[in-house]
Amino acid sequence: MTKPKIAFFDFTSCEGCQLTVVDLLQTHLGLLDLVEIVQFREAMTEKGEDYQIAFIEGSCTRESDEERLYKIREQADLVVALGACAHLGGVNAMKNRWSIENVQTYVYGENGKDNYESYGARPISAVIKVDAAIPGCPIDRFEFLKIVQMVLQGRTPKLPDYPLCVECKLKENGCLNTMGKPCLGPITRAGCNAICPTYGDGCEACRGFAPEANFEYMREILRGHGLSEEDIDARFSMFNHYQLMQMGEDAPLSKPIVEPDAPLPTSTFAAPQEN
Repeated sequence: MTKPKIAFFDFTSCEGCQLTVVDLLQTHLGLLDLVEIVQFREAMTEKGEDYQIAFIEGSCTRESDEERLYKIREQADLVVALGACAHLGGVNAMKNRWSIENVQTYVYGENGKDNYESYGARPISAVIKVDAAIPGCPIDRFEFLKIVQMVLQGRTPKLPDYPLCVECKLKENGCLNTMGKPCLGPITRAGCNAICPTYGDGCEACRGFAPEANFEYMREILRGHGLSEEDIDARFSMFNHYQLMQMGEDAPLSKPIVEPDAPLPTSTFAAPQEN
């Protein structure tokens, strides 16, 4: 029996989701009996171009990325968005709050716009058709394994449609929001087994928003923690800025989400200077 050939591709990202796959393969070598990996920069030097399933990590942040995505889509029977950047636009999409020229200058100096190609960050699905997504920052290795098994069986993976709080209750975790620790679990899509709240860290919604999320109630909870409206906006948009932009006037934010001429926030790290 011929094994399905799969390939991994990286766009703008930290590649942590691919490293999670590498970690998984160390303990689940049986997966390699089911598939043939023909391209995976994090794990091999070969680059085969004959593949049926493409896993794409990272968001689209340059016009030149689009042609590469089109070629992947043309070759692959199935395309899977791997992680928050590919699925949602991720943290990269926070730059969309300002003009690209402003961002390029801030990061790369006065000649940034001439030397470094860039445009507004978008999820992969904004450019090509995506057949499935594995959310998270990084992905959950066991969810990756489950979705690969479903894909190989010809089944269409479906993400959970309930909030993270369900998983916290199943694990008998105490609610962090009742303990004075801000947590976005009530508006976040489940599926990670509530890993962050289980270890005492509030959820940051890296899996995207749950369907029918009650943003106003979540804002009330966060106000109760003493967070300002700007702080709440920042938490909502850390991984989901692109989705909030798509909501337009219905975005659950305290002020307009796109301010192209606004100054970028100050940082403890100075912007690079020309030598």
